[in-house]
Formats: sequence, structure tokens, C-alpha cells
Amino acid sequence: MKRDIPSPTPVWPPTTPTTSLAVLVSGGLDSAVLLAEAAQAYPAVFPVYIRTGIAWEPIERLHLERFIQAVQTPALRPLVVLDQPVTDLYGDHWSLTGVGVPAAGTPDEDVFLPGRNVLLLVKPLLWCHLHGVPEIAMAPLAVNPFPDATPEFFSEFSAAVNRSVEGNVQVIRPYSEKHKTEVIRRGARFPLEHTFSCIRPAGELHCGACSKCHERRVAFREAEVPDPTTYAS
Repeated sequence: MKRDIPSPTPVWPPTTPTTSLAVLVSGGLDSAVLLAEAAQAYPAVFPVYIRTGIAWEPIERLHLERFIQAVQTPALRPLVVLDQPVTDLYGDHWSLTGVGVPAAGTPDEDVFLPGRNVLLLVKPLLWCHLHGVPEIAMAPLAVNPFPDATPEFFSEFSAAVNRSVEGNVQVIRPYSEKHKTEVIRRGARFPLEHTFSCIRPAGELHCGACSKCHERRVAFREAEVPDPTTYAS
């Protein structure tokens, strides 16, 4: 089987795409903008959400569903939800318990979730193969420091999954050379108030104090785009 190396698409979104596309979404800024752009260009777009059981998931999912409703196009298909529970794997990790959540100003490494992209990709790649969807898009950025966000990881992992089913689903990463400020600027026309970045939600609100809330505030400020987020603090 030919082993194609997944790479950013030369033009995003493509001018005249003819195939369907799956988009791995979390409800965060980057994947939400990616989904909205794809929905305006592709003939059929399938948003795919992986339910793992982490603490902020119910609120994240609520925001994602609001965002999807707000950017609805004829091409946008209903949300596909796939289960990949990590409670038996992560144990008492902060992402499950909400205890010791990384605060504003802590290093990026503190929010690392072991094997996150392995867990997020394996079922969507297989879902695409089984449903005849040739590509899945996801939204890692240029500054992602984690070992499961490198070009080599995406190439080797997708090749292994494809080999297991004699498939050829491609992973595309249109924002892999962009920073969050660029994504915010290009997504400013979309309802970004319905995106969710917090890892310690206060009810339905962003807490305003965790590492991800801090990153969000800074990115909007540096992008010079008004931040539509309501923070609890």
C-alpha cells in the first residue's frame, strides 16, 4: 500500500473540493473555525467528536452543538460522536478529577494528556474508512509542543491504521503552520462566543483562571479581535 505522508493542504479551504470531509472537533477555537471554513467549501462535511469522559466534556459538547447550529450549511452533516473512554487509563489524572488543573501561566507541558491524539484519531480514521470519507481534517497549530503532534506521528500513525484495514484515509492539518492569533482573525466572522477552551468550567462559563482560559484571553488580545467570551473571573 502506498504510504502517503499527511501534510497541510496547499490552499485551505480548497477552491473546488469534490469529496466529502470529516473534521475532528472539540469545541475549541481552532477546530471550530476549521469546521466552519470546511462547511462553506466542501460538498459534505462530517463533524466528529470523541467522547472520552474528561471533566469539561459536557460543557464543551454543549458549546460545540451551539456552534454547529450557528454555522449550519447544507453541507454540514449531524455531529458524529464516538466513545473512547479514558477513565480506566488516566486514573486520578487532573483531567478527570478537576483537582490540580493547570493554572494561568503554567508551561504548555502541564496540560499534556498522554496519548491524546492516538485516542482522538484511531476511531475517526476507521469511521472514515467504513463510511467512504477519504480525508479527516484536524487543527493542531504551529506551536504545539507535544510528541503526538509532529508530522512524523501523523504520518506513521495514520499509515498503521490504514494498513490494518487496507485503507487510505488521509489526515490533513491546514493550520499546522499557523498560530492561534491567525486562526482567530480568519474566524472572526464566525460565532466564536460558542467555542469553549476551558479545562475547569464554572457552570457553563469559562473559569477565567486556568491555563487554557489564559491562552484564550492572550490570543484574542494579540489578534486584536474583541473577545466574546464570558469568564467567571
